[in-house]
Amino acid sequence: MNRMDVVGERFIELSILQQYRPLSRKEDKELREALRYLTDRYWELAKLKELSFLAYSLGDVEWHHEICARIEKLQNS
Repeated sequence: MNRMDVVGERFIELSILQQYRPLSRKEDKELREALRYLTDRYWELAKLKELSFLAYSLGDVEWHHEICARIEKLQNS
């Protein structure tokens, strides 16, 4: 299981828990940290996909491959 799966699952668990009871300080902090991590990861992935499209559009094969490698690394971490 990669980091994204672990953080995502915990974020979902805490989000559901707060529907039924107030979260403890520790849980609330964990929820905010998970949201920050997921948000940052999403935006980094979106940025890389846009750069990938740009590199492809420009015909820069080397740059395109570098970006695709970064996307794959991010998705597998």
